[in-house]
Amino acid sequence: MESSISLGFFPTLSKTPLLYRGRVSISLRRSDRRSMRPIMEVSGFSYQKFVHFALDETKRRTHLIPSPLQDQFSSSIAMDGKTELQTLSFQAPKIRLLRSFCTKGNETMQVLDFAVFPKPEFDLPIFCANFFATAGMNIVVLDLNPLHDVVSRRDYKEKYYNSLMPLGLKYAELFPWGGKITSESLRFFSPIVIWTKFRPSQYNHNSLYSAFMDYYKAWLDLMDHTAEETNASQIEHNCVAQHRYLTWRAEKDPGYRVLEKLIGEDRAKDLLKNFLFNGIDDLGSKTFLDYFPEYRCDDGAINEKRSIVGKSFEHRPWDARGEFVGNNHR
Repeated sequence: MESSISLGFFPTLSKTPLLYRGRVSISLRRSDRRSMRPIMEVSGFSYQKFVHFALDETKRRTHLIPSPLQDQFSSSIAMDGKTELQTLSFQAPKIRLLRSFCTKGNETMQVLDFAVFPKPEFDLPIFCANFFATAGMNIVVLDLNPLHDVVSRRDYKEKYYNSLMPLGLKYAELFPWGGKITSESLRFFSPIVIWTKFRPSQYNHNSLYSAFMDYYKAWLDLMDHTAEETNASQIEHNCVAQHRYLTWRAEKDPGYRVLEKLIGEDRAKDLLKNFLFNGIDDLGSKTFLDYFPEYRCDDGAINEKRSIVGKSFEHRPWDARGEFVGNNHR
């Protein structure tokens, strides 16, 4: 079973982290005090600079215009009366949707869900940044999610990821693998994925910002050099692949529970389907069970389990060359 929480691919926590508000008396040896790194308050940092960097950098590379979704999904206040939900959405010649969801004003947690989806005429990876922070833990997924399978499609892996392996290895040393992740979720990750958990500190926050900048600039470089597909069958293939990706995430995203607590069931479902994973109604007509029939229950309903296969990966399942070695260990 996976063990974290997110608005994206983060595996599910069995319990939401609790923040103790009372007084606690702790006796530390002097050596312990020296070795402890200062912990950041959740309210002491913001993911806003991540979003600002991405927008500024994108505008330097392409013509970015507001998406029609911007009017439909504007920033709002959560049911607690203090958490601001900030949403932004744009499009560009090669970008079907660039969208950002970020929380502000919540003293116990911060969330960033930032993604860029290419138009079907381009087989670019999907940029994915899902960050969740509490006073005691940061949970991170940062990746260029492959549009096509990187194990069976070696040509796709070589086209987009071989040159990025040094970047992935650099940050794999800074951010250790975050623990077990199911084989079902892993198929949507690339060999350079950063999946990690760490205690909040200024050093870790700065390192994450550096990783975000480097990964996003790498994605923009790929965008700059990719050519538009003219073959109708390949465009359809890209369209189906992105629709499958969106269908999986909209159905199995554990971050829905966080959204539901913030804005209620109806608004959470609307935001998930029509904003965060917009395109489900436009890019295809297949259902979740059409793509993933193994999740069908006897009564025809969708199995709520995250994993049907039951296989998980406790360690990074790719080697330094980006070759999948997950079948050699669990």
